[in-house]
Amino acid sequence: MSAFRIAVRAVAPKIRPSTLRASPALLRRGYADVASDKLRVTLSLPHQAIYKAADVIQVNLAAETGEMGILAQHVPSIEQLKPGLVEVIEESGSKQFFLSGGFAVVQPDSQLSINAVEGYPLEDFSAEAVRNQIAEEQKIASGGGSEQDIAEAKIALEVLESLQASLK
Repeated sequence: MSAFRIAVRAVAPKIRPSTLRASPALLRRGYADVASDKLRVTLSLPHQAIYKAADVIQVNLAAETGEMGILAQHVPSIEQLKPGLVEVIEESGSKQFFLSGGFAVVQPDSQLSINAVEGYPLEDFSAEAVRNQIAEEQKIASGGGSEQDIAEAKIALEVLESLQASLK
């Protein structure tokens, strides 16, 4: 005899039989919702939305905790982004963007929101121009300016070196 039946018999004298019947709602068979195999992405900058609730296959991004690949049904999380590459993989191919940083929020219902201050398609950058800019910022960072100029140059170098690595 099942444990439930034993428990019911122990309590049965105190309960009316009508309360033991299952409601019609409980008797209906339920089916699990089909889990979506798509990730719904919103990629926003202050001046434009690059993606607005677009269904994609995967997003790869550079978080402070490390490189991440996000698929549908990913565990919810909030990630701070470091300057780096964001790759959006669609059915028709992939698109790459360089973001200066920001935040990515993964919701439990396969939604990903990426908010960044600046971001551009990777093909908009020239490797030559990035190398030249790195050389200029290195001169300033090595002591060629005020304390504020040096701090700004170090930040610019971090972003430019990440961009240079993405262009390779």
